[in-house]
Amino acid sequence: MKFRSGLLLGTAFLAGLAVGPGALRLAGSGDFPGAALAREISHDNSAETVRLLTLLGTVMDVVKAEYVHPVSDKDLINNALDGMVGNLDPHSSYMTAAQFHDMQTEISGKFGGLGLQVQGESGHVRVVSPIDGTPAARAGIQPGDFITMVDHKSIDDLTLDQAVRKMRGDPGTKISLTIVRPKTGKTLTFDMTREIVHVQIVKSALYGSTGYIRLTEFDDDLESAMHAAFDKLKAQATKAPGGKLTGIILDLRSNPGGKLDQAIAVSDDFIKDGEIVSIRGRHAENNQRWDAKGTDITNGLPIVVLTNGGSASASEIVAGALKDHHRAIILGEKTFGKGSVQTLIPIGDQGAVRLTTARYYTPSGRSIQGLGITPDIPVAETKDDDAYGYREADLSHILTNIGGNRTNETPRTDIPPIAKSIPKMPDASWPAFDATKPATDFQLQQAIKVINAMAGLSNPAPATAPATEVKAATPTAPKPPEAHH
Repeated sequence: MKFRSGLLLGTAFLAGLAVGPGALRLAGSGDFPGAALAREISHDNSAETVRLLTLLGTVMDVVKAEYVHPVSDKDLINNALDGMVGNLDPHSSYMTAAQFHDMQTEISGKFGGLGLQVQGESGHVRVVSPIDGTPAARAGIQPGDFITMVDHKSIDDLTLDQAVRKMRGDPGTKISLTIVRPKTGKTLTFDMTREIVHVQIVKSALYGSTGYIRLTEFDDDLESAMHAAFDKLKAQATKAPGGKLTGIILDLRSNPGGKLDQAIAVSDDFIKDGEIVSIRGRHAENNQRWDAKGTDITNGLPIVVLTNGGSASASEIVAGALKDHHRAIILGEKTFGKGSVQTLIPIGDQGAVRLTTARYYTPSGRSIQGLGITPDIPVAETKDDDAYGYREADLSHILTNIGGNRTNETPRTDIPPIAKSIPKMPDASWPAFDATKPATDFQLQQAIKVINAMAGLSNPAPATAPATEVKAATPTAPKPPEAHH
């Protein structure tokens, strides 16, 4: 079966839990020629196909007749569809009409729940990242945790969607999550209260004359919110010593991705010309590339991008573009390594298929699928070698990394000399990280040192001002045939 579809990416949310890092496009967008969804279905009537379809029907009859209790045709067929699509790779899935409706409702950026990004892995539910400022983040749930129980009842026999639905509930209601933390082997229980989660997509702060902008998710209107934060920082900097911004830190840590158009727009704000990203799939006519349009809102200010193992998909597109163009120094840890694009294909009123249809490539022509983006200056978040420890390459039956530029990366010659003196991790005396205290953020403090060196400034005492938040404007509910990631 062959689909030709338009492109626009959007994050799929379920009940306050965003399911997986990923790029998703909805069939039928008007982003490129031939945008109207055109299906070319070749019916394979070979004897082998007929035999296998007959086998499917036979097994279905046996289950209906002999299973321990009655089961409906609908449940059996939905189970078959789940397996057919879900076993292709970690990011493809079949959604029932109810699941598709939930995703469309909750993609607006305001939803009820706990604020967790989760991913199905070998029948288990694993945390990709808690969302800043949500019940899950405040409770201390960490990337890589496995959720094993909801309200003291096991979820091991549930699908990802069923587990997510268990975690749903009205705002103000109590919930208990039990997790296993692989790095320590400990089982922990967190008691939380569900709430309406307002996704705070942009946070900003001024550290001396360095502007700090944190992007938490590539949701609707992210680029305009980021632009507003940058303009605010410029105005604040006029009152600081020197009277102007001298550099920008772009924080993409634990940002699981979002809409492709927003990733392109953010990259375009810092790159004057050249390729930003390209996608290549099974059908050459759907391949596409996006180029910068000759603007740089910073007028060439030094930029440091912070990444970690939770920086995925759209975050990796931005980091890869800025790195390949030598427009920014990447500091932190290797990114998640999700280099695939999913197309969301509505199936009439019966739901939708979320199907991997392409790989994306950075401007140098590299696929980061399963590999991630390696920082120019490696700096760990904690004294552990890798606090995150969970990436695309750890998932079952991942998409292979093929095509693109296979040569070794050429070492950069524009890394500032201070990089040699930046420690790779905090020492034993470094205080425990506290999100409300920037002075405890080891990677941020090293980024400030690098930015100041690039700007020819001395390095002051650790920055202490907390970041201010910019919330997304609440967009209208998505309407087919628009596309979302």
